[in-house]
Amino acid sequence: SALEGPLPPYYRPEKGSEAYEYLLTRRRLLAGSLPSRVLHTKLLPSPEAATFAEFMGGSGRQAVSTTMAYARMLRNLVRDPGIGARIVPIVPDEARTFGLDALFKEVKIYSSVGQLYEPVDAGLLLSYSEAEDGQILEEGITEAGSMASFTAAGSSYANWGEPMIPFFAYYSMFGFQRFGDLAWAAGDIGARGFLLGATAGRTTLTGEGLQHCDGHSHVLASTIPSVRAYDPAFAYEVATIIDDGIKRMYGEAQENCYYYITLYNENYVMPALPEGEDGEKAKEGLLRGIYRFAGPAEIEKPSSGRGSRSKPNPRRATLVFSGTAWRAVMEARRILAEEWSVSADAWSATSYKSLREDALHTERWNRLHPTEAAKVPYVTRALAEAEGPVIAVTDFMKVIPDQISRWVPGLFIPLGTDGFGRSDTREALRRYFEVDAAHIVVATLSALAATGEAKAEEVADAISRYGVDAEAVDPATK
Repeated sequence: SALEGPLPPYYRPEKGSEAYEYLLTRRRLLAGSLPSRVLHTKLLPSPEAATFAEFMGGSGRQAVSTTMAYARMLRNLVRDPGIGARIVPIVPDEARTFGLDALFKEVKIYSSVGQLYEPVDAGLLLSYSEAEDGQILEEGITEAGSMASFTAAGSSYANWGEPMIPFFAYYSMFGFQRFGDLAWAAGDIGARGFLLGATAGRTTLTGEGLQHCDGHSHVLASTIPSVRAYDPAFAYEVATIIDDGIKRMYGEAQENCYYYITLYNENYVMPALPEGEDGEKAKEGLLRGIYRFAGPAEIEKPSSGRGSRSKPNPRRATLVFSGTAWRAVMEARRILAEEWSVSADAWSATSYKSLREDALHTERWNRLHPTEAAKVPYVTRALAEAEGPVIAVTDFMKVIPDQISRWVPGLFIPLGTDGFGRSDTREALRRYFEVDAAHIVVATLSALAATGEAKAEEVADAISRYGVDAEAVDPATK
């Protein structure tokens, strides 16, 4: 018998036979032999200008975090008359941590059966409120379950012809390393929306050790082609990115991508977006990945007994920050000007992933168009106007800024938080990971010494002056 062999024989019904026609009929009912996606494109209106306007002017005297700013943005978005009903806030049990409990009473937590219990916080103004038509998906302590909801909402434009805009906020440490396969699958099927990695950074959320010391989620995000990853420092950067993302994914462009935006819980006064042409240039740069935040530092120097005057320092350097690293960079910029006669620019690098992908795309274009004038990567053109060595500081691993190193003109030094997390104050952790102002100053002077603009003795003096332990064990090895 033919079935007695090690493998059964291959069976192909004859064309025109009953079995042949049956199989073809069933396959036609399942939309054919090859899978296909039929899109019924529905464009969504852009958010109203008022939705993000309050974040462009800074926070005045109030110190806030980018997480707090995001919570207010989400509130404004659910109130937006054009797209508010399509916003899907998703939280895996951490709504109060992110300040999203303010939405409980306004748009309610979704429950298929409504609220059948009295919550323990019933006496609070912002108590849990569930409803059958609730808009918030609060999934409990399950990042994977929440990512499944993100994927469902993010792909509804294709599956149901009804575009939804999911905003999934979670502790960044609990993101890609927990639901990496789901994040990859979401990109592969063309899901759209926003992942918000809150309490980000290796040193920014202190006191809980490894549990929340995220210094690598941007490394993991960089592996997914369709992810647009950003590490903003300011509220106006977050607002600009989200506004642009909605237009890209749901407007005329209809890009199949989704966003990963890291948010921090460190409070500081938010600066305002520059006005006019400078503001438009800053917005263009921050969306592409980098822009000049502050020009060359100057100090007041005596002027022949006639008071003082501002004069640029003779030595130059370029300091690049992402996220909360901006505060250490600005302090180092001041110290370099006042104590070492080094004038430094400050640049905000919002997306190293975008800069790297642009540079690689440019290289590919040049390789495949050998007879045409070569193009120059955006990061190279942007930093062409920067002077001196470039010191890039991040609360993530050094490999994040190092993604652009070979396209940066001149000497490039990345400072980051390689190594396992620790529990301590922010000040102590930033000294331990060598990303505080003192280490930025030392790194800048060392880079200037390497280019002949400073003396080795100056570097040694700075190490001694700021109490840097030159014999400390490299935190990247621990």
